[in-house]
Amino acid sequence: MPLVLNEEQKLLKDTAREFIQANAPVEAFRHLRDSKDPQGYSSELWQQMGELGWASITLPEAYDGLDFGFTGLGVVLEEAGRTLARSPLFSSVVLGASAILLGGNEAQKQTLLPQIAAGQLTLALAVDEGTHHNPTDIATEARASGNGYVINGSKSLVIDGMSAQHLIVVTRTQGSNPGKDGISLFLVDAHATGVERQPLSMVDAHAAARIQLTNVSVPADALIGKAGEGFAILDQVLDRGRIAIAAEMLGNSQAMFERTMDYLKEREQFGVKIGSFQALKHRAAQMYIDIELCKSIVLEALQAIDDAPGKVPALASLVKSKVGETCLKVMDEATQMHGGIGVTDELDVGLFLKRSRVLNQLLGTPAFHRDRYASLHGY
Repeated sequence: MPLVLNEEQKLLKDTAREFIQANAPVEAFRHLRDSKDPQGYSSELWQQMGELGWASITLPEAYDGLDFGFTGLGVVLEEAGRTLARSPLFSSVVLGASAILLGGNEAQKQTLLPQIAAGQLTLALAVDEGTHHNPTDIATEARASGNGYVINGSKSLVIDGMSAQHLIVVTRTQGSNPGKDGISLFLVDAHATGVERQPLSMVDAHAAARIQLTNVSVPADALIGKAGEGFAILDQVLDRGRIAIAAEMLGNSQAMFERTMDYLKEREQFGVKIGSFQALKHRAAQMYIDIELCKSIVLEALQAIDDAPGKVPALASLVKSKVGETCLKVMDEATQMHGGIGVTDELDVGLFLKRSRVLNQLLGTPAFHRDRYASLHGY
């Protein structure tokens, strides 16, 4: 696969950049943060994104999608990362729609996917139960009862969990915990009796929730895939999410690198521009090299989702680890090169720094994925 965008993808990238810079700049993120809006994003912006077709990019035409692939969605997420733009694209389209598409039956697909494509239905994936990402550590129980199931358990970090209309809840229907066997996925109405949602105060000011499920009754047709065999679906969904996060982190890194270079050309010390200092030039050059490498592996991982699914697990861990490390490095360098003002709220550096920390933890740290990458290769 050539590691370049085709003409249509380049056009989408340019369109996304123009739209997001105009309608969702960092100032819009600041407004959402300061207003403490529990929804976490602008409904008007999400409607506009829907009209642009972004909610339907990855979905097949049979379900009202554009069938444009994850490479297309990736360039949108990258541009969103440049301004910290908030939307349900990640939770609803990357995670939610993927779970339905990969594991849902035809009735579920026909009912839910067109609504997602139109931006009318929002979903959130409820998987992690502890302080660290571990998709096999699932204690939430779904017990067969009558013609359905009763779910009991809790989830510690659900992205967009407060605003989602439906939750995809990862449960255990059999087997011992932790373990891959016996995991099942259920579609749960977020407003169902027994579902309690508590907003989380995130350091990056993005929306998330803790969720408690107490005797939540769901019908048998709420099951996504086969009972006890849900991990195979979940693993694919999480890998798509990891690659999508890497695309956003790439956008974060590029934006902060460009801002830092502009600052080095403007800031004077000892009567000269600090960008002329050799030590800073070397550090800037290393950042540039690392970002260019990340561009290639992010694109390769996105293309693999569309064209080479067998390569996705290893590439997902590779890209989440490498881009995560690069993003942290760029944010640290940007903060140091800006000096003390870099950690004040006056500049945007701190906003990107905080976001990078959260994205590094989400769906697995670089250390988690180095270990997973080694395991996938038999080490």
